[in-house]
Amino acid sequence: MTLEDLYRMLRSGHVQAKGVVDNLDLPLVVLDQDLRVTAANPAFLDAFGVERDDTIGQRLFALGDGQWDIPELRLLLADVVPKAAAVIDYKVTHDFPGIGRRTMLVGARRMAPPGGHGRDMLVTFEDVTERGRLEAEKDVLLAETHHRMRNLLAVVRALAVQTRAAGRTGEEYRDALLDRLEALARAQDASLAGGTAADLADVVRSALEPIGAERARIEPGPAVQLATAQVMPLGLILHELVTNALKHGALSVPGGAVRVNWRVTLREDGARRLLLHWREQGGPPVEPPAKRGFGTRLIEFSAGADLGGEAKLCFESEGLHAEISVPLT
Repeated sequence: MTLEDLYRMLRSGHVQAKGVVDNLDLPLVVLDQDLRVTAANPAFLDAFGVERDDTIGQRLFALGDGQWDIPELRLLLADVVPKAAAVIDYKVTHDFPGIGRRTMLVGARRMAPPGGHGRDMLVTFEDVTERGRLEAEKDVLLAETHHRMRNLLAVVRALAVQTRAAGRTGEEYRDALLDRLEALARAQDASLAGGTAADLADVVRSALEPIGAERARIEPGPAVQLATAQVMPLGLILHELVTNALKHGALSVPGGAVRVNWRVTLREDGARRLLLHWREQGGPPVEPPAKRGFGTRLIEFSAGADLGGEAKLCFESEGLHAEISVPLT
């Protein structure tokens, strides 16, 4: 049954109308010409946590703590009876006694029988608080998705432009680019799987998966939850370190290995900071590169601009040591 059907039944004095009103889930009251409550269904009493004796006979604008005493609503209801008008979905947001802050849609119509001049009106109250919250969340989600897609396309473009092509065959360039895109996809999967956060240990394990457990030793530190926005840049940093180790570092020769560990420090101002260490061992002699390649620039940029931290690359005699510092919230 629609509200239109209910209005017709009430106007015609249908004997089943009261039973329908009492069983309707939508809170409603009947007001007389002085806007006093002459009837209230159980849904209204339950929704606002009030007793029937405290409601019947009271003016609408005196109910509760006067939450309905709104000048605009007064004017709207004043037009319902004399002008046979209707109030449709008038929004009221208020801190209601006993139920907290809610958003209600108020509707009102005259209950005069056909050809009559009845002065009672039926007023309904629909709680749309949850609907508003869901709509707000949807708007935020759409905006975040749009933002993520733009960022992702920008990263893909940067990877394609900056991946070195000189001195490579088309197949070599393709393979290098696809490797980086695969790392980007793994980081993206980790960020989406984690919802609003992701476990650092899972991100590290995912990045080191191509190496194999026998050559990549992870020394787990304290549990750290990364914000979604931190997962992708950290995943790209780890991928660049893996790629460099496989091509030029410890993993380019048999017996070479990598150790990864981390700890969390606490500054005097109470800020927490993640320190992640990447150490290579057993590889060929290490020398600082003659020029900074894209991999180094990507690591430094991701650590600084994307993570708000910094990356230190130390080319020690036994292998590369990278320290990634990331502020935690």
